[in-house]
Amino acid sequence: MATNWKKTARGTALLILEDVFNQGAYSNIALNRGLSQSHLSENDKNLVTEIVYGTVAFKITLGWQLSHVLKDRDKLEPWVYTLLMLSLYQLMYLDKIPSHAVVNEAVVLAKERGRKQGAEKLVNAVLRKLSQEKLVDSTTIKRKNKRYSIQYSLPVWLVRKLIEQYGEERSLSIFQSLSIRNKASVRVVNLAKFEEIKKATGARPSRLSSVGLIKDSAYFAGTDYFKNGDITIQDESSQLVAPTLHIQGSEQILDACAAPGGKTAHLASYLTTGQIVALDLYDHKLDLIKDNAKRLHLDDKIRTRKLDARQVHQYFEKDSFDKILVDAPCSGIGLIRRKPDIRYSKESQDFKALQDIQFDILNSVCQTLRKNGIITYSTCTIFREENQDLIQRFLDTHPNFEQVKLEHEQKDILVDGFISITPELYQTDGFFIAQIKRIF
Repeated sequence: MATNWKKTARGTALLILEDVFNQGAYSNIALNRGLSQSHLSENDKNLVTEIVYGTVAFKITLGWQLSHVLKDRDKLEPWVYTLLMLSLYQLMYLDKIPSHAVVNEAVVLAKERGRKQGAEKLVNAVLRKLSQEKLVDSTTIKRKNKRYSIQYSLPVWLVRKLIEQYGEERSLSIFQSLSIRNKASVRVVNLAKFEEIKKATGARPSRLSSVGLIKDSAYFAGTDYFKNGDITIQDESSQLVAPTLHIQGSEQILDACAAPGGKTAHLASYLTTGQIVALDLYDHKLDLIKDNAKRLHLDDKIRTRKLDARQVHQYFEKDSFDKILVDAPCSGIGLIRRKPDIRYSKESQDFKALQDIQFDILNSVCQTLRKNGIITYSTCTIFREENQDLIQRFLDTHPNFEQVKLEHEQKDILVDGFISITPELYQTDGFFIAQIKRIF
């Protein structure tokens, strides 16, 4: 039988964070699993969500502050250090919770979790010191990249790379934007109900997508509109991909890296007699595409196939497709706000190896495209190596293709004919879209 501490909001948050930090679990998956197994109130579930995402997002900052009051971190049991981190997150960032309440809850939790180990004494001493004394000022750090790393809880390599590519001023805006909570966004499938859904959900129209609705926080998936297929969960920036293909209705389309199927369904919504072949490497991901298509009443337009996109030319004949979408596997750096663990899991990312995979996919699928056909290439990253540089590398080695310059009413997302969205512009995912055309 579970002890009392496991049934509390902070106890649940501790268990989830132990799973994330010690077992390498993804925070969103661990959180969903932990909440589904709990019997917490809605308010407590919201608190758990805030603590988990916040502690993961600010792990570098929290660890730096703790390093000034902990002499022997390595001697601590991992759960004690995690408890200190989640408690410090509350002290530093959650103004509505009194400091004494945070400290008291942590001490009780340490006592119940540790039983006879005496961990509650250390937790009490550390948190009282942190709550009563002024925290160390990170602005005094002399090395710029290190200072920004601590201030914005981003690894030094990422700070350095962003400044190299975007300059210091733009990068600071990006860093700051990553601390803003991710909006909830949906694509309206049944456009006849756009105004009705907007009013019923209290959402507002997206400034980027004409079919998008956004809200600072909302559980759209719990509405009848979602269950009935009138809306689907999709970030605003992602909603810009399908329209670039200008689908007329009868085309044969390839979605080369389709899972989980949000863009596939968007493409299919434009079809009448046409068909989409949606590829992925894994059966469970193909099932996600099918489930999504069925909920949106588009399963007759989509045919799934288990296949590595780098092998498309080996399985499909030349001139098989009118249009192709390559939503390429990438570093995912543009998703940091929504998936805070990405900050830490990508440190050893080999961007050259990623570009090679992306190039191999384009090189394969382009061999199955008809003359005058177009390929839209998209990623959820904001680094040149995976975006502009990759497209240039492809064009340099494929003289039968040329770039198609994209347009959008928001001119600040257009760069050299590409759609390039960094997270601070509209508080969306970072995203990149390019298009190329086969000319002979």
